[in-house]
Amino acid sequence: MQKLGQWAEEVAHVYLCKQGLQPIERNYRCKTGEIDLIMLDEETLIFIEVRYRKSQRYGGSLASIDMRKQQRILTTATIYLQSKKLDQQCRFDVVLIDGLIGNFELNWIRDAFRAE
Repeated sequence: MQKLGQWAEEVAHVYLCKQGLQPIERNYRCKTGEIDLIMLDEETLIFIEVRYRKSQRYGGSLASIDMRKQQRILTTATIYLQSKKLDQQCRFDVVLIDGLIGNFELNWIRDAFRAE
């Protein structure tokens, strides 16, 4: 299962680079959680969650990003910003990958959720 997750993150990374985003960091971890990809879109720092599901059986990849998961990402992003002493515009994107390795659908949702 971990290999599928790594595959999905690599697919998302390559796709986003082709869309013009600049990679900053991959798999940032701290005590509160992990952020899959951190990239730059011009002046905006983007925290990206990559979700992979091979089927829609349990609602697909989008259904797996509940409020608790969003809160964990927001908290982890805050720690990242503080640790790097950054004060810049941020955005939270999601890349959803559904299907099998040879036949999948990728959806990039910009500004998928926000800190309230």
